[in-house]
Amino acid sequence: MKKLLLAFGLLLASLFVQAQILDPVSFRTEFNKVSDDVAEIVFTAQIDPGWHIYSTELGDGGPISASFNIDRMTGAHEDGKLLPVGNEQAVFDKLFNMEVRYFEKTAKFVQRVRLEGGAYRLEGYLEYAACNDQNCLPPSEVPFMFTGTADIAASQENATDYNSPDTQQNLDNGQSSLSGAASTEDTGTDSQQDLGNGQRSTVNGQWWSPVISELRSFGESTGTTDRSWLYIFFTGFLGGLLALFTPCVWPIIPMTVSFFLKRSKDKKKGIADAMTYGLAIVVIYVALGLLVTLLFGASALNALSTNAIFNIFFFLMLVVFAISFFGAFEITLPSSWSNAVDSKAERTTGLLSIFLMAFTLALVSFSCTGPIIGFLLVEVSTSGSIVAPAIGMLGFAIALALPFTLFALFPSWLKQMPKSGGWMNVIKVSLGFIELAFALKFLSVADLAYGWHILDRETFLSLWIVLFALLGIYLLGKIKFPHDDDDTHVSVPRFFLALASLAFSIYMVPGLWGAPLKAVSAFAPPMYTQDFNLYKNEVRAQFDDYDLGMEYAQRVGKPVMLDFTGYGCVNCRKMELAVWTDPTVGSMMNDDYVLITLYVDNKTKLPEPIKVMENGKERTLRTLGDKWSYLQRVKFGANAQPFYILIDNEGKPLNKSYAYDEDIEKYVEFLQTGLRNYQKK
Repeated sequence: MKKLLLAFGLLLASLFVQAQILDPVSFRTEFNKVSDDVAEIVFTAQIDPGWHIYSTELGDGGPISASFNIDRMTGAHEDGKLLPVGNEQAVFDKLFNMEVRYFEKTAKFVQRVRLEGGAYRLEGYLEYAACNDQNCLPPSEVPFMFTGTADIAASQENATDYNSPDTQQNLDNGQSSLSGAASTEDTGTDSQQDLGNGQRSTVNGQWWSPVISELRSFGESTGTTDRSWLYIFFTGFLGGLLALFTPCVWPIIPMTVSFFLKRSKDKKKGIADAMTYGLAIVVIYVALGLLVTLLFGASALNALSTNAIFNIFFFLMLVVFAISFFGAFEITLPSSWSNAVDSKAERTTGLLSIFLMAFTLALVSFSCTGPIIGFLLVEVSTSGSIVAPAIGMLGFAIALALPFTLFALFPSWLKQMPKSGGWMNVIKVSLGFIELAFALKFLSVADLAYGWHILDRETFLSLWIVLFALLGIYLLGKIKFPHDDDDTHVSVPRFFLALASLAFSIYMVPGLWGAPLKAVSAFAPPMYTQDFNLYKNEVRAQFDDYDLGMEYAQRVGKPVMLDFTGYGCVNCRKMELAVWTDPTVGSMMNDDYVLITLYVDNKTKLPEPIKVMENGKERTLRTLGDKWSYLQRVKFGANAQPFYILIDNEGKPLNKSYAYDEDIEKYVEFLQTGLRNYQKK
């Protein structure tokens, strides 16, 4: 009996000890011959639910990266770095205070080796680390040993000496260069220098070779990368309508129209003067839009949408404008300016007098129109269109000038104008809330570009939810600002505006758990910045490095989709949430293509600055964003985002490019055409 109890106790102890030994990952190791002289060591992992293993090259200060280690290697040498394959996830880990990449459920790591001929022996191990939400295991090893004989000709012309110091230096970090990659045809590029020390010479030069002629043979790009001129015009027109109903403009309308009608004995002359006055307003504000383009220049305006410094400046400017609309202070131009112009207008006659009166209106109303004009100029300037500021100001000016002309034509309408009152201050304060919300969009661009992670998607949405909820509460009369009337009466239009604001605030709440929220996709940060995401039907890039992605595509025999994007690209976010979330589109992008996403405003520094020649001028590439933008220009002849291009795994285009167009059927056809052309090849 005692022996039986002892045996039972030992069994329980054994089970208890085994229960404490966690083994959540199992690996299978394979040695696959790709050709006579190239082979791959493939490590395939099955991972228990709730666990994950980290990817390669995570950097200092983070978790242990997966790494390939050699104990003994004869008759062969490594060819590149250990390559992670599969559904790699990238998140910001607050514990390590950095972005980490890992795999769940399954993972694969591939190490390519080049056989030198004759007998070979490879011994070593893969080191990896596994964690779950509660704890992490010590680094584990997956040993391997492979032996055999490679039948390779003893002499190979153009063989690379992998033992030379120069080659070993270029094999340093597993990235390809432009060395010898690009012809000068179609690019205007005089020469392209090696992308710096510590970057591997490209295996296939055509990956970086220009394909502008081949791309043009497919036809014009689908969609447009700039917002349409009509959209910009109506944005400005809406801003002008809002400016009309502010305390600085609305009371001036009847006084000005009456002045022109009474000044002229001939009614037709009075109407003509009022119309000329409206035309002068248009000229003044369009000139302001043109001045913005002349001051910044064409290239600077194109760069504004992704420039972090500009976006921080715009953020601060819009915050100041919002505080002004709330009534904390007035943004006014020196009174001497308006007095001087007004005095000059009184001493002159004819067209000059009317023009100076219009200019006086612009100066006097600046405290109300300035924040609206500032917001419009910021928004349209970052659209990427060179003429956008002038078109936006044209819309603004026409809306502002329209009532002066209409009331001159129909003077009886003046008696029906709503009287000035507290309702105009309600419009000002509401605009303050809206400007504050849009200010966060510009801060988000800088946050993404520099990787600060202070305004991730859920933080951004939380702030918008609060802002629009407060706007709704204000419209219901529950919050008062300095210039508000004490009257608590809520009109019917004000009630419905409050209802819309509160409904919009509630609409955004599911976004905190990962809902796409297509209505705000143009402004909110990308989905990948969200820490807690229950929404799984999304497309994620397999690679954010062009050369590594092309290596993988060539190995698995798949075509490639390049996604040139930017953290500050509004239309990129709209495409990702309006088009990529479609099941058909998502399935094709995840299953049929290797998706490589390249951020042209990525501020991550390159190991060393890279000198290149472009259009006869020397340029310095300092960041990853510079490198990918350079690739887009020299290879595809484009520099705007979003820019989607389908290529085979040798770098040749499979279809015309695709820019901004939310038509899902067109996008599906774009992908299907690329697949058909790839299969023909």
